[in-house]
Amino acid sequence: DKSNLKLILPTLKKFKIDIISSDGSFKQIKNMNYNCTEISNYTDFSEMLDGRVKTLHPKIHAGILNIRKNKKHKADLKKLNIENIDLVIVDLYPFEKKLKEKKKFKDLIDYIDIGGSTLMRSAAKNFNDVTVISNITDYSLLAKELETNKGSTSIKFRKFMSAKAFSLT
Repeated sequence: DKSNLKLILPTLKKFKIDIISSDGSFKQIKNMNYNCTEISNYTDFSEMLDGRVKTLHPKIHAGILNIRKNKKHKADLKKLNIENIDLVIVDLYPFEKKLKEKKKFKDLIDYIDIGGSTLMRSAAKNFNDVTVISNITDYSLLAKELETNKGSTSIKFRKFMSAKAFSLT
């Protein structure tokens, strides 16, 4: 659901937060005249299997899961030219909604989100360093938090959002 992007994109731009996105969101963000890097350009690895594999990449998860104060983690990332990913925003595929539509199983199975859930759990696990947003209704909370903290988020906010993400997954 890309309907609330207009609520968060201006704040991300204001604080010069680089955006990496998969295909559908990438197109929407670009159409709204915001800068964005397509995930396949960032990872240098094309989406495959009809879009089933796009965010499941070491460059993405190392950027999320590294402990920022850990010297070995910093060295690993530097050696592999991997940047920190400090904010993860995911809106899962609407599996339950599609289930109610009585879709055929072969069509329904593609609404089981693997990459999105994995991104959310990686970010939630590393709440000391990473903020995870797992619901589009939280964009306004994120915008307020970024404004209050001059482009950053508090540990209290990250813990709260982490708990929400774990609850959802």
